Amino acid sequence: MIFNTWDELKKELNSLNDKKIIFTNGCFDIIHSGHVSYLKKAKSLGDVLVLGLNSSESVKRLKGETRPVNSEEDRAIVLNELKSVDYVVIFNQDTPYDLIKHIKPFIIAKGGDYKVDDVVGKDIVESYGGRVEIIPFVDGKSTTKIIEKMRE
Repeated sequence: MIFNTWDELKKELNSLNDKKIIFTNGCFDIIHSGHVSYLKKAKSLGDVLVLGLNSSESVKRLKGETRPVNSEEDRAIVLNELKSVDYVVIFNQDTPYDLIKHIKPFIIAKGGDYKVDDVVGKDIVESYGGRVEIIPFVDGKSTTKIIEKMRE
């Protein structure tokens, strides 16, 4: 389900009673098998997977003027159809810190390019007994590599 506001998402999560909420985030510009594998592993860490999707504006700030390739609406629709993703919500900030603080997931899942101590929101989840999990990347799979291959 795609949520238009953080408050709507929070209300839904509050109704789930004792479900272990996992949070992950990213641009997810061109979906590939690495993304699908990552999201499946993230979901396996708990009961409900919330995906914080970078807005098109924040992707542009983070990745450059040529990104994103796909609009935030299109990316949200595709991600929402993946069986491992329960909820999608868009955020416009450069990091999901405020979103994590708002929805209070139990686990934050991030990809293998992160170290636990560098994960945004680690302090929040650990303050109430939650944790950060790092999920290894699938070698050779990245949106940047797909775009480079297309340019060749």
